[in-house]
Order: sequence, then C-alpha cells, then structure tokens
Amino acid sequence: MSDSPIFVLCQPDSRKSCGACCGLYNYADSTRPSLTLRLQSRTKRFRELVKSPDDLKLYSRQTLEAEDFQKRYEVIHCCEYLGFLDDQEKKVGCLLHPMQNAGVDMRDVSFYGQELCAGHLCPSHYFIPLSQSQILLKIIDDWFLYGLVLTDIDLVTKYFQLIADRVGSELKPAVFDDEALKNITLEYFGWKINWPFRSRETNRLGKYYFDGSQYMISHIDYERFGRDVSPLNSILLSLCSNFQDAAQLDAAEKMIWTNIEKFVAAYQRHV
Repeated sequence: MSDSPIFVLCQPDSRKSCGACCGLYNYADSTRPSLTLRLQSRTKRFRELVKSPDDLKLYSRQTLEAEDFQKRYEVIHCCEYLGFLDDQEKKVGCLLHPMQNAGVDMRDVSFYGQELCAGHLCPSHYFIPLSQSQILLKIIDDWFLYGLVLTDIDLVTKYFQLIADRVGSELKPAVFDDEALKNITLEYFGWKINWPFRSRETNRLGKYYFDGSQYMISHIDYERFGRDVSPLNSILLSLCSNFQDAAQLDAAEKMIWTNIEKFVAAYQRHV
C-alpha cells in the first residue's frame, strides 16, 4: 500500500477524469452511449438554468424527471450534478464545484455535501502504487475507460505485477513513451470495455454482483471445468468473465498471457 497520495486521481489533467464516486457506473445502463447522453443533457440543462444557487431545485427536479435512475446497487448514490466540465467533453465532474461557477461553491445541496465531496479519496489512491497510477495517467486519455480502470485495483496491480515478475523490475512511467508498449497495455485495459467473455448481466460490475442493497464477490467455478483456480483469477473476475465451457476459459487465459508475453518481448527490445 502506498503512502498518502501526492495528487488527486479524479481530476488529474485536462484530458480525462473520473466520476465513479458520484455513481457514474452505477446505472443499470452504464454503456458509453447512455452515459454520454446523460452527461450531455445535464450539462446543457445546468448551463441554461443555473445562474445562482436558487436555481438548483429546478435543475434537480427536471433532471430526476428526465432520466432513468435505475441502479445496479441501491446503496451507491447516483449524483444528478455530475456532468461534462469542458466543451470537448473529455472531463466528467461536479457541476456544482466552485471552479465551474465563478468561485461559488454549491456542493452543499448534493447528497454527500461539500465537506465529504471535497475530502473523499477513493481506495485506488492508496492501493494502486504511485508508479502504476502515473502509468495510467500517461496512457489513458478517455474518461469512460479511465474511470473503469482506475477504480479496478486488481485489474491494474495484478497485470503490472505479472509483467514485473518477468522483466525483473517494476515498470517506470517513462517506459510508456514507447508507443508500442503503450498500445499493448491499452489493448489489455481496453478489455474492461470489450472483453469477449464479459457477463451481460446488469447487476455485474467487475468482480462484484449486486442484489438490491447487498453486494457479493463473484467466482468462477473452475471445478466444473476440471481446472484448478487460474493464476489469472483476479483479472478474469475484474473483466466480469462468464465462461460457458473450458474452451472459453482457455481462450481467455491465452489472450491475457499473449498480451503479457508481447509486452515483455517489446520491453526487452526497448531496454
């Protein structure tokens, strides 16, 4: 576990940001097209309606009436004040934040309030090593993918651990100036979106599945396939895997090992 975080991963630069703590991925339909439309509509509505804190009730009422707020997990609040912060729609974040409102802080009207919103840091700040966080910042410039990857600690740390074991050292962020290494790693993290063995159940998110107000950690029935637990188990769960037979499991493991081997080969040429 790392020491206190040096920087905030939620809003790291002008190219991407993360809104997971605001419930961004907690909607039953959390696909990119659905979330993009949701954020676009909110941003437009907020800019048209909100000229002072007195206008927030109208904005909130219209947003709650216009949207489907069906959730994966009832305990996680989905904040209606999450929108796009820039005209290029690269950054998601709090529409109530003083940096969005000429210095006026309106976060007290939000579900969690100004104090918690300003002071909360997600577990990834503490459980993803600093060098690995910096790698993510260096290679991912897509808000949708960034939030999914940043908040999946197992997906990040296990991958870089497996590579470090093979090359004999921890990877440095500067290594990813090499375009080939960057693209190999992006292929892996892109599976968070397009993994071919992904469960399509709406109550699944990574290794978790939800039942109303409870959450459980999913598992893969390796015994059913005549297999021991895979050394890639934590990654397979993070990718929301659901296998129909042993052949699918074998194919999934091969995809991940091939990616790692490809990275190691390119790394050794690089150094």
